[in-house]
Amino acid sequence: MNVLQILPELNAGGVERTALEAVEALVTAGHGAHVLSNGGRLVPELEAMGGIHHTVDIGSKNILSVPWRIAGVRRLIAEYKIDIVHVRSRAPAWPAIYAARAEKVPFVTTYHGIYNAKSALKRGYNSVMAKGDIVIANSNFTREHIIREHGTEPSQITVIPRGVDMAVFDPAQISIEASKQRRESWGVPEGATLILLPGRLTAWKGQRVAIEALSHLNKVAHLGENYHLVLLGDAQGRDGYVVDLKALAATHNLTDRVHLPGHDADVACAYASADIIICPSTDPEAFGRTAAEAQAMGKPVIASDHGGAVEVVDHGVTGWRFPPGDAQALANAIGRVDQLSGLSGARGRVLDRFSKVALQSALLGVYNRF
Repeated sequence: MNVLQILPELNAGGVERTALEAVEALVTAGHGAHVLSNGGRLVPELEAMGGIHHTVDIGSKNILSVPWRIAGVRRLIAEYKIDIVHVRSRAPAWPAIYAARAEKVPFVTTYHGIYNAKSALKRGYNSVMAKGDIVIANSNFTREHIIREHGTEPSQITVIPRGVDMAVFDPAQISIEASKQRRESWGVPEGATLILLPGRLTAWKGQRVAIEALSHLNKVAHLGENYHLVLLGDAQGRDGYVVDLKALAATHNLTDRVHLPGHDADVACAYASADIIICPSTDPEAFGRTAAEAQAMGKPVIASDHGGAVEVVDHGVTGWRFPPGDAQALANAIGRVDQLSGLSGARGRVLDRFSKVALQSALLGVYNRF
């Protein structure tokens, strides 16, 4: 069996990481694993796994290039005897669906996000992700959204939560010295409580809410000054947003306690170096991979109470959930992480429900239906 996955690029992100996990599963099972994208920092890792990468700007939104992109996908299907086309993003999905239908091969989609649709035109654009012969949803929340938004038959949808690599996200693999060095590199003093927000620097991820929450903590005598906030992620060209975040921190006199170190390839070490992980997204996360990874590392998680995080964070047991956008509520939750009742079982819960092995097994099961 030869599977062609298609996505815009292969840089950091949950979509990209899941694509690589699929490659690993396919190669291990003796199948052909092809990925079509515009490239990125994860291509060497993909090729080291035994996958084959094809570099094309397949995610272009230039409508004039659609016929050329359809023809290109058709050539790949024919040349490499592709049995299944699996798309993970909207822009490349449109040429891919026409190519797959023309070549008479199954078309699978993974609905990774809760796409905004404020017009019929945008809803139509999004609908391609619900047109798969099988539609994979990464949470029950996403499944319900697909049914409500597109009228997709429930039997057409398979829920496969994103997977956590339990061998990578294992606190036993991170030394105390490595964590200490990471904190020092971020400028976090010894003895401080480190709050970590992992995620690309974009407004809906909630970095502003996090800074506002830190300002509320700062008003509590003998408490706030001990907290440091690390906003760990790539700005991906949003330099103006980075300037805004620094300005907000300065407004609250938090310049020396809000740190923006940029992209970090060793996320597991970052988690291990933190005391509290926060996921304050203002828009619903389709799944909430950060929350799952942090729990695998045995860390308390505080997440916005909407989207996939509701399924991932066990409120009052492995973490707290708070009303989206409510900085005061986030500050309150940070102040009571020591009241969580089941943090010691967080890793086992992730192993049971959200492991990479479970994702890979379920995905191969989908491919084997054809």
